[in-house]
Amino acid sequence: MHLTLKHFILQKRVLGLYRNVLRASRAIPDPTTRAEAVAWFRSEIERNRHLTDISAIESKIAVASREVREVLRVSG
Repeated sequence: MHLTLKHFILQKRVLGLYRNVLRASRAIPDPTTRAEAVAWFRSEIERNRHLTDISAIESKIAVASREVREVLRVSG
């Protein structure tokens, strides 16, 4: 599939969110929990890799952002 500009922008948002997860995971003191959190997020990215509908991708990004904030709130 040929990426549109919007797809490219969304791809960059997902990568940015992943980088934020990696940075934020440093605050999780237990190495096993930290690795599990990063692995979970990465598996979510991989699981949704096939999506092409822009609305669905934006929705998944919003949900992931909320979940990451919630995990950080609970762990921090």
